[in-house]
Amino acid sequence: MGRITEMQYQYALERIEDLLPVVNGEDPNEEKAVELSIYSDIVIEYEKEHFPIEKPTPAELIQASLIEKQLTQKELASKIGVSPSRVNDYVSGRAEPTLRIASRLCLALGIAPAAMLGL
Repeated sequence: MGRITEMQYQYALERIEDLLPVVNGEDPNEEKAVELSIYSDIVIEYEKEHFPIEKPTPAELIQASLIEKQLTQKELASKIGVSPSRVNDYVSGRAEPTLRIASRLCLALGIAPAAMLGL
């Protein structure tokens, strides 16, 4: 696909809003479903270029997982065998965990190893 302009992007967004109620559950080969797919591709392409989503840092992953699992830093420290101050270093971004500790963090918090490695 060539470079998509903001005007094309805005038009695609409007068409998607028009088509969504009509296509809902339709045959994917039906004309309006195909049109919806094309406009969706345009929006995705434009947003990838203009609104890229940064991968979270290990600190952000750990912090979000602590909140999600309703764990304290002290509880996490006990689970992974480090001091609470060391967990605080990881959460604040002052230090990055070693591979061994990162593995323990992944297991304790349910974080995908690839995410922890920034892949």
